[in-house]
Amino acid sequence: MESTNDSYRFKAISLTYQTAPLHVREAVSLDEQACRRLLGKIPEMTGISEALVISTCNRTEIYYVGEEDSSLGLIKLLGVEKCISNIDAYIPYFQVINEYPEAVKHLFRVSIGLESQVVGDLQIINQVKNAYQWAAEAQLAGTFLHRLLHTIFFTNKKVTQETSFRDGAASVSYITVMMIEELASQLVQPQILVIGVGEIGSDVVRNLSSTTLKNIKIANRTIEKATALAKECNCEVVPFENIQSAIQEADFVVSAVQLDVPFITQNMLSALRLLRFKYFFDLAIPRSVEPEIEQINGILLYNIDTINHRVHEALELRKNSIPQVEAIVNQAMSEFDSWAREMVVSPVIQKLKNTLEQIRKEELARYVKQLDEAEMEKIDRITKSMMQKIIKMPVLQLKAACKRGEAETLADVLTDLFDLEKEKV
Repeated sequence: MESTNDSYRFKAISLTYQTAPLHVREAVSLDEQACRRLLGKIPEMTGISEALVISTCNRTEIYYVGEEDSSLGLIKLLGVEKCISNIDAYIPYFQVINEYPEAVKHLFRVSIGLESQVVGDLQIINQVKNAYQWAAEAQLAGTFLHRLLHTIFFTNKKVTQETSFRDGAASVSYITVMMIEELASQLVQPQILVIGVGEIGSDVVRNLSSTTLKNIKIANRTIEKATALAKECNCEVVPFENIQSAIQEADFVVSAVQLDVPFITQNMLSALRLLRFKYFFDLAIPRSVEPEIEQINGILLYNIDTINHRVHEALELRKNSIPQVEAIVNQAMSEFDSWAREMVVSPVIQKLKNTLEQIRKEELARYVKQLDEAEMEKIDRITKSMMQKIIKMPVLQLKAACKRGEAETLADVLTDLFDLEKEKV
Protein backbone atom coordinates (compact mmCIF):
# COMPACT_ATOMS: atom_id res chain seq x y z
CA MET A 1 0.00 0.00 0.00
CA GLU A 2 1.38 3.43 -1.00
CA SER A 3 1.38 6.54 1.10
CA THR A 4 -0.78 9.55 0.44
CA ASN A 5 2.13 11.42 -1.08
CA ASP A 6 2.97 8.61 -3.50
CA SER A 7 -0.63 7.83 -4.33
CA TYR A 8 -1.53 11.33 -5.45
CA ARG A 9 1.88 12.35 -6.76
CA PHE A 10 0.84 16.00 -6.88
CA LYS A 11 3.65 18.14 -8.29
CA ALA A 12 4.31 21.56 -9.76
CA ILE A 13 6.69 23.62 -11.83
CA SER A 14 6.82 27.33 -11.11
CA LEU A 15 8.44 30.36 -12.73
CA THR A 16 7.74 33.60 -10.85
CA TYR A 17 8.98 37.12 -10.20
CA GLN A 18 11.00 35.57 -7.34
CA THR A 19 12.98 33.31 -9.70
CA ALA A 20 12.97 35.11 -13.06
CA PRO A 21 13.41 38.66 -14.42
CA LEU A 22 10.67 40.40 -16.39
CA HIS A 23 12.00 39.49 -19.87
CA VAL A 24 11.97 35.77 -18.96
CA ARG A 25 8.48 35.94 -17.42
CA GLU A 26 7.02 37.61 -20.48
CA ALA A 27 8.70 35.09 -22.81
CA VAL A 28 6.82 32.16 -21.20
CA SER A 29 3.62 34.03 -20.31
CA LEU A 30 0.42 32.44 -21.62
CA ASP A 31 -2.90 34.03 -22.49
CA GLU A 32 -6.19 32.11 -22.15
CA GLN A 33 -6.02 30.46 -25.57
CA ALA A 34 -2.40 29.42 -25.04
CA CYS A 35 -3.31 27.93 -21.64
CA ARG A 36 -6.13 25.97 -23.24
CA ARG A 37 -3.89 24.72 -26.05
CA LEU A 38 -1.23 23.65 -23.54
CA LEU A 39 -3.83 21.78 -21.46
CA GLY A 40 -4.88 19.96 -24.63
CA LYS A 41 -1.30 18.81 -25.27
CA ILE A 42 -0.44 17.74 -21.71
CA PRO A 43 -2.34 14.41 -21.48
CA GLU A 44 -1.40 13.45 -25.03
CA MET A 45 2.33 14.14 -24.61
CA THR A 46 2.89 13.22 -20.95
CA GLY A 47 0.12 10.86 -19.83
CA ILE A 48 -0.80 13.26 -17.00
CA SER A 49 -4.43 12.83 -15.91
CA GLU A 50 -4.97 16.02 -13.90
CA ALA A 51 -3.37 19.40 -14.57
CA LEU A 52 -3.79 23.10 -13.85
CA VAL A 53 -2.06 25.92 -15.76
CA ILE A 54 -1.82 29.37 -14.15
CA SER A 55 -0.20 32.27 -16.00
CA THR A 56 -0.23 35.87 -14.78
CA CYS A 57 2.08 38.87 -15.10
CA ASN A 58 4.15 37.53 -12.21
CA ARG A 59 4.07 33.76 -12.67
CA THR A 60 3.63 30.83 -15.04
CA GLU A 61 2.97 27.56 -13.22
CA ILE A 62 1.77 24.06 -14.03
CA TYR A 63 0.37 21.80 -11.30
CA TYR A 64 -0.22 18.15 -12.13
CA VAL A 65 -0.99 14.67 -10.83
CA GLY A 66 1.32 12.08 -12.36
CA GLU A 67 3.41 9.06 -11.48
CA GLU A 68 6.64 10.44 -12.94
CA ASP A 69 8.52 13.71 -12.60
CA SER A 70 7.29 15.37 -15.81
CA SER A 71 8.84 18.77 -15.14
CA LEU A 72 11.29 18.66 -18.05
CA GLY A 73 8.63 17.47 -20.48
CA LEU A 74 6.23 20.19 -19.36
CA ILE A 75 8.87 22.90 -19.74
CA LYS A 76 9.62 21.64 -23.27
CA LEU A 77 5.88 21.64 -24.07
CA LEU A 78 5.75 25.21 -22.85
CA GLY A 79 8.65 26.01 -25.16
CA VAL A 80 6.79 24.48 -28.10
CA GLU A 81 3.66 26.50 -27.31
CA LYS A 82 5.68 29.73 -27.08
CA CYS A 83 7.95 28.86 -30.05
CA ILE A 84 11.06 29.14 -27.86
CA SER A 85 13.82 27.18 -29.60
CA ASN A 86 16.30 27.47 -26.71
CA ILE A 87 13.88 26.53 -23.92
CA ASP A 88 16.72 24.67 -22.12
CA ALA A 89 18.15 28.08 -21.24
CA TYR A 90 14.98 28.83 -19.27
CA ILE A 91 15.07 25.66 -17.14
CA PRO A 92 17.16 27.23 -14.30
CA TYR A 93 14.40 29.81 -13.74
CA PHE A 94 11.83 27.11 -12.91
CA GLN A 95 11.27 25.82 -9.41
CA VAL A 96 10.41 22.10 -9.51
CA ILE A 97 8.18 20.92 -6.65
CA ASN A 98 7.87 17.12 -6.58
CA GLU A 99 6.75 16.63 -2.98
CA TYR A 100 2.96 16.38 -2.47
CA PRO A 101 2.76 18.52 0.72
CA GLU A 102 4.94 21.26 -0.74
CA ALA A 103 3.00 21.39 -4.01
CA VAL A 104 -0.33 21.61 -2.16
CA LYS A 105 1.07 24.28 0.16
CA HIS A 106 2.42 26.29 -2.78
CA LEU A 107 -0.93 26.32 -4.60
CA PHE A 108 -2.72 27.36 -1.40
CA ARG A 109 -0.29 30.24 -0.81
CA VAL A 110 -0.37 31.38 -4.43
CA SER A 111 -4.18 31.33 -4.58
CA ILE A 112 -4.66 33.22 -1.30
CA GLY A 113 -2.13 35.88 -2.33
CA LEU A 114 0.63 35.07 0.15
CA GLU A 115 3.12 34.60 -2.70
CA SER A 116 2.00 37.58 -4.78
CA GLN A 117 4.36 40.47 -5.47
CA VAL A 118 1.51 42.60 -4.14
CA VAL A 119 0.71 40.63 -0.98
CA GLY A 120 -2.98 39.80 -0.80
CA ASP A 121 -3.48 40.52 -4.51
CA LEU A 122 -7.24 40.49 -5.20
CA GLN A 123 -6.87 39.33 -8.80
CA ILE A 124 -4.99 36.07 -8.25
CA ILE A 125 -7.95 34.11 -6.86
CA ASN A 126 -10.00 34.93 -9.98
CA GLN A 127 -7.07 33.90 -12.16
CA VAL A 128 -6.91 30.57 -10.30
CA LYS A 129 -10.67 30.13 -10.76
CA ASN A 130 -10.26 30.70 -14.50
CA ALA A 131 -7.42 28.17 -14.62
CA TYR A 132 -9.62 25.66 -12.79
CA GLN A 133 -12.45 26.22 -15.27
CA TRP A 134 -10.10 25.65 -18.22
CA ALA A 135 -8.77 22.46 -16.62
CA ALA A 136 -12.30 21.20 -15.99
CA GLU A 137 -13.34 21.94 -19.58
CA ALA A 138 -10.26 20.07 -20.80
CA GLN A 139 -11.31 17.14 -18.55
CA LEU A 140 -8.09 17.48 -16.58
CA ALA A 141 -9.70 18.20 -13.21
CA GLY A 142 -10.41 14.92 -11.42
CA THR A 143 -11.48 14.13 -7.88
CA PHE A 144 -8.22 15.41 -6.38
CA LEU A 145 -8.11 18.80 -8.12
CA HIS A 146 -11.85 19.36 -7.67
CA ARG A 147 -11.57 18.87 -3.92
CA LEU A 148 -8.32 20.83 -3.63
CA LEU A 149 -9.55 23.88 -5.56
CA HIS A 150 -12.90 24.04 -3.77
CA THR A 151 -11.07 23.83 -0.44
CA ILE A 152 -8.87 26.73 -1.55
CA PHE A 153 -11.85 28.84 -2.65
CA PHE A 154 -13.58 28.24 0.70
CA THR A 155 -10.37 29.15 2.54
CA ASN A 156 -10.02 32.36 0.54
CA LYS A 157 -13.56 33.35 1.51
CA LYS A 158 -12.78 32.66 5.16
CA VAL A 159 -9.61 34.78 4.96
CA THR A 160 -11.59 37.65 3.46
CA GLN A 161 -14.29 37.48 6.14
CA GLU A 162 -12.13 36.90 9.20
CA THR A 163 -8.94 38.91 8.62
CA SER A 164 -7.71 42.31 7.38
CA PHE A 165 -5.69 40.62 4.64
CA ARG A 166 -7.91 42.02 1.89
CA ASP A 167 -8.11 45.49 3.41
CA GLY A 168 -6.22 48.39 1.90
CA ALA A 169 -6.10 48.84 -1.86
CA ALA A 170 -2.86 47.38 -3.14
CA SER A 171 -3.56 46.03 -6.62
CA VAL A 172 -1.56 47.04 -9.67
CA SER A 173 -4.61 48.74 -11.16
CA TYR A 174 -5.30 50.78 -8.02
CA ILE A 175 -1.67 51.82 -7.59
CA THR A 176 -1.60 52.86 -11.26
CA VAL A 177 -4.57 55.14 -10.66
CA MET A 178 -2.94 56.55 -7.52
CA MET A 179 0.18 57.39 -9.53
CA ILE A 180 -1.89 59.02 -12.28
CA GLU A 181 -3.70 61.13 -9.66
CA GLU A 182 -0.37 62.27 -8.19
CA LEU A 183 1.13 63.13 -11.57
CA ALA A 184 -2.07 64.80 -12.83
CA SER A 185 -2.48 67.08 -9.81
CA GLN A 186 -0.53 69.87 -11.52
CA LEU A 187 -2.28 69.52 -14.90
CA VAL A 188 -5.40 71.25 -16.15
CA GLN A 189 -7.99 68.77 -17.45
CA PRO A 190 -5.58 65.89 -18.01
CA GLN A 191 -6.53 63.40 -20.73
CA ILE A 192 -6.36 59.66 -19.91
CA LEU A 193 -6.44 56.78 -22.40
CA VAL A 194 -6.78 53.12 -21.36
CA ILE A 195 -5.99 50.61 -24.11
CA GLY A 196 -7.25 47.07 -23.57
CA VAL A 197 -10.15 46.34 -21.22
CA GLY A 198 -9.36 42.86 -20.01
CA GLU A 199 -9.37 42.22 -16.26
CA ILE A 200 -6.59 44.67 -15.34
CA GLY A 201 -7.62 47.33 -17.87
CA SER A 202 -11.23 47.20 -16.70
CA ASP A 203 -10.10 47.51 -13.07
CA VAL A 204 -8.10 50.62 -13.99
CA VAL A 205 -11.12 52.20 -15.68
CA ARG A 206 -13.40 51.43 -12.72
CA ASN A 207 -10.86 52.85 -10.27
CA LEU A 208 -10.43 55.97 -12.44
CA SER A 209 -14.19 56.48 -12.54
CA SER A 210 -14.26 56.82 -8.74
CA THR A 211 -11.72 59.68 -8.79
CA THR A 212 -12.11 63.36 -9.73
CA LEU A 213 -10.44 62.65 -13.09
CA LYS A 214 -13.07 62.98 -15.81
CA ASN A 215 -11.46 62.94 -19.26
CA ILE A 216 -11.18 59.19 -19.58
CA LYS A 217 -11.20 57.37 -22.90
CA ILE A 218 -10.95 53.63 -23.55
CA ALA A 219 -10.02 51.62 -26.62
CA ASN A 220 -10.36 47.91 -27.21
CA ARG A 221 -10.24 45.65 -30.24
CA THR A 222 -13.70 44.32 -29.32
CA ILE A 223 -15.81 47.47 -29.44
CA GLU A 224 -18.77 45.84 -27.66
CA LYS A 225 -16.75 45.19 -24.51
CA ALA A 226 -15.42 48.75 -24.49
CA THR A 227 -18.91 50.17 -25.03
CA ALA A 228 -20.35 48.20 -22.09
CA LEU A 229 -17.54 49.35 -19.78
CA ALA A 230 -17.84 52.96 -20.98
CA LYS A 231 -21.54 52.94 -20.19
CA GLU A 232 -20.83 51.53 -16.71
CA CYS A 233 -18.06 54.04 -15.93
CA ASN A 234 -19.31 57.10 -17.84
CA CYS A 235 -16.32 57.44 -20.15
CA GLU A 236 -15.72 57.70 -23.88
CA VAL A 237 -14.91 54.94 -26.37
CA VAL A 238 -12.22 55.50 -29.01
CA PRO A 239 -12.46 53.32 -32.14
CA PHE A 240 -9.35 51.17 -32.33
CA GLU A 241 -8.48 52.50 -35.78
CA ASN A 242 -8.15 55.98 -34.21
CA ILE A 243 -5.68 54.85 -31.56
CA GLN A 244 -2.77 56.89 -32.94
CA SER A 245 -4.58 60.22 -32.61
CA ALA A 246 -5.94 59.19 -29.19
CA ILE A 247 -2.39 58.57 -27.95
CA GLN A 248 -1.37 61.97 -29.33
CA GLU A 249 -4.11 63.68 -27.29
CA ALA A 250 -3.61 61.77 -24.03
CA ASP A 251 -1.42 62.85 -21.14
CA PHE A 252 -1.59 59.40 -19.59
CA VAL A 253 -1.72 56.17 -21.60
CA VAL A 254 -2.42 52.92 -19.76
CA SER A 255 -1.73 49.88 -21.93
CA ALA A 256 -3.10 46.50 -20.88
CA VAL A 257 -3.08 44.90 -24.33
CA GLN A 258 -2.32 41.16 -24.39
CA LEU A 259 -0.05 40.54 -27.38
CA ASP A 260 3.15 38.59 -28.00
CA VAL A 261 4.92 41.71 -29.31
CA PRO A 262 4.79 45.34 -28.11
CA PHE A 263 1.75 47.25 -29.34
CA ILE A 264 3.16 50.74 -28.65
CA THR A 265 6.57 51.18 -30.24
CA GLN A 266 9.23 53.85 -30.45
CA ASN A 267 8.55 54.15 -34.18
CA MET A 268 4.84 54.74 -33.55
CA LEU A 269 5.56 57.61 -31.16
CA SER A 270 8.49 59.23 -32.94
CA ALA A 271 6.19 61.56 -34.92
CA LEU A 272 4.23 62.76 -31.87
CA ARG A 273 4.13 66.50 -31.19
CA LEU A 274 4.72 66.74 -27.45
CA LEU A 275 3.56 69.95 -25.76
CA ARG A 276 4.02 68.52 -22.22
CA PHE A 277 5.15 65.32 -20.55
CA LYS A 278 3.36 62.14 -21.60
CA TYR A 279 3.20 59.19 -19.21
CA PHE A 280 2.83 55.54 -20.24
CA PHE A 281 1.86 52.72 -17.89
CA ASP A 282 2.51 49.23 -19.26
CA LEU A 283 0.44 46.73 -17.26
CA ALA A 284 0.77 43.82 -19.69
CA ILE A 285 2.92 40.70 -19.69
CA PRO A 286 4.41 40.26 -22.26
CA ARG A 287 5.17 43.99 -22.30
CA SER A 288 2.90 45.93 -24.64
CA VAL A 289 5.08 49.08 -24.72
CA GLU A 290 8.65 49.12 -26.02
CA PRO A 291 11.05 50.29 -23.30
CA GLU A 292 12.86 52.31 -25.98
CA ILE A 293 10.05 54.90 -26.04
CA GLU A 294 11.74 56.60 -23.07
CA GLN A 295 14.48 57.68 -25.49
CA ILE A 296 11.95 60.18 -26.85
CA ASN A 297 12.18 63.47 -24.96
CA GLY A 298 9.11 64.13 -22.81
CA ILE A 299 7.99 60.49 -22.47
CA LEU A 300 8.14 58.53 -19.21
CA LEU A 301 7.29 54.83 -18.92
CA TYR A 302 6.26 52.76 -15.90
CA ASN A 303 6.01 48.95 -16.23
CA ILE A 304 4.68 46.23 -13.92
CA ASP A 305 7.86 46.00 -11.87
CA THR A 306 8.28 49.74 -11.32
CA ILE A 307 4.61 50.11 -10.41
CA ASN A 308 4.87 47.30 -7.87
CA HIS A 309 7.62 49.19 -6.07
CA ARG A 310 5.01 51.79 -5.15
CA VAL A 311 2.76 49.23 -3.52
CA HIS A 312 4.61 48.59 -0.29
CA GLU A 313 3.12 51.43 1.73
CA ALA A 314 -0.34 49.92 1.24
CA LEU A 315 0.75 46.52 2.48
CA GLU A 316 1.44 47.03 6.19
CA LEU A 317 -2.09 46.14 7.27
CA ARG A 318 -2.04 43.03 5.15
CA LYS A 319 1.38 41.99 6.38
CA ASN A 320 0.21 42.27 9.96
CA SER A 321 -2.58 39.82 9.11
CA ILE A 322 -0.26 37.21 7.61
CA PRO A 323 0.10 35.06 10.79
CA GLN A 324 -3.70 34.86 11.10
CA VAL A 325 -4.03 34.05 7.39
CA GLU A 326 -1.37 31.36 7.61
CA ALA A 327 -3.17 29.79 10.58
CA ILE A 328 -6.38 29.57 8.52
CA VAL A 329 -4.47 28.15 5.55
CA ASN A 330 -2.67 25.58 7.71
CA GLN A 331 -5.97 24.43 9.20
CA ALA A 332 -7.49 24.08 5.73
CA MET A 333 -4.46 22.15 4.47
CA SER A 334 -4.66 19.82 7.47
CA GLU A 335 -8.33 19.10 6.77
CA PHE A 336 -7.60 18.56 3.08
CA ASP A 337 -4.74 16.21 3.94
CA SER A 338 -7.08 14.17 6.17
CA TRP A 339 -9.48 13.85 3.25
CA ALA A 340 -6.64 12.94 0.90
CA ARG A 341 -5.35 10.26 3.27
CA GLU A 342 -8.83 8.75 3.57
CA MET A 343 -9.15 8.79 -0.21
CA VAL A 344 -6.03 6.65 -0.40
CA VAL A 345 -7.69 3.86 1.60
CA SER A 346 -11.17 4.33 0.13
CA PRO A 347 -10.49 1.73 -2.61
CA VAL A 348 -9.60 -0.80 0.12
CA ILE A 349 -12.80 0.05 2.00
CA GLN A 350 -14.88 -0.28 -1.15
CA LYS A 351 -13.23 -3.59 -2.06
CA LEU A 352 -13.91 -4.92 1.44
CA LYS A 353 -17.56 -3.87 1.19
CA ASN A 354 -17.85 -5.52 -2.22
CA THR A 355 -16.25 -8.74 -0.98
CA LEU A 356 -18.51 -9.02 2.08
CA GLU A 357 -21.58 -8.15 0.02
CA GLN A 358 -20.68 -10.89 -2.46
CA ILE A 359 -20.36 -13.41 0.40
CA ARG A 360 -23.74 -12.29 1.76
CA LYS A 361 -25.46 -12.69 -1.62
CA GLU A 362 -23.92 -16.10 -2.27
CA GLU A 363 -25.08 -17.40 1.10
CA LEU A 364 -28.60 -16.03 0.56
CA ALA A 365 -28.72 -17.69 -2.84
CA ARG A 366 -28.17 -21.09 -1.21
CA TYR A 367 -31.40 -20.82 0.76
CA VAL A 368 -33.64 -18.79 -1.55
CA LYS A 369 -35.69 -21.84 -2.64
CA GLN A 370 -36.39 -22.79 0.97
CA LEU A 371 -37.86 -19.41 1.92
CA ASP A 372 -41.04 -17.56 0.97
CA GLU A 373 -40.93 -13.92 -0.14
CA ALA A 374 -41.63 -12.44 3.30
CA GLU A 375 -38.94 -14.59 4.94
CA MET A 376 -36.47 -13.73 2.20
CA GLU A 377 -37.09 -10.01 2.63
CA LYS A 378 -36.64 -10.26 6.41
CA ILE A 379 -33.37 -12.24 6.14
CA ASP A 380 -32.08 -9.85 3.47
CA ARG A 381 -32.70 -6.92 5.82
CA ILE A 382 -31.08 -8.70 8.78
CA THR A 383 -27.95 -9.74 6.87
CA LYS A 384 -27.52 -6.23 5.44
CA SER A 385 -27.65 -4.81 8.94
CA MET A 386 -25.10 -7.38 10.10
CA MET A 387 -22.73 -6.49 7.25
CA GLN A 388 -22.97 -2.78 8.03
CA LYS A 389 -21.99 -3.45 11.63
CA ILE A 390 -19.18 -5.82 10.62
CA ILE A 391 -17.69 -3.29 8.17
CA LYS A 392 -18.02 -0.36 10.56
CA MET A 393 -15.07 -1.20 12.82
CA PRO A 394 -12.46 -1.82 10.05
CA VAL A 395 -13.54 1.45 8.38
CA LEU A 396 -13.22 3.42 11.63
CA GLN A 397 -9.85 1.82 12.34
CA LEU A 398 -8.62 2.62 8.84
CA LYS A 399 -9.68 6.26 9.12
CA ALA A 400 -8.06 6.56 12.53
CA ALA A 401 -4.89 5.00 11.14
CA CYS A 402 -4.98 7.57 8.31
CA LYS A 403 -4.83 10.41 10.81
CA ARG A 404 -1.84 8.75 12.48
CA GLY A 405 -0.16 8.14 9.11
CA GLU A 406 -0.32 4.36 9.73
CA ALA A 407 -3.02 3.30 7.27
CA GLU A 408 -0.68 1.37 4.97
CA THR A 409 -0.09 -1.52 7.40
CA LEU A 410 -3.76 -2.01 8.28
CA ALA A 411 -4.81 -1.70 4.63
CA ASP A 412 -2.24 -4.36 3.68
CA VAL A 413 -3.54 -6.69 6.39
CA LEU A 414 -7.14 -6.31 5.20
CA THR A 415 -6.08 -6.76 1.59
CA ASP A 416 -4.26 -10.02 2.38
CA LEU A 417 -6.89 -11.27 4.83
CA PHE A 418 -9.80 -10.92 2.40
CA ASP A 419 -7.75 -11.37 -0.82
CA LEU A 420 -8.82 -7.94 -2.05
CA GLU A 421 -6.17 -7.58 -4.77
CA LYS A 422 -8.40 -9.44 -7.23
CA GLU A 423 -11.44 -7.33 -6.34
CA LYS A 424 -12.24 -4.42 -8.66
CA VAL A 425 -13.63 -1.14 -7.33
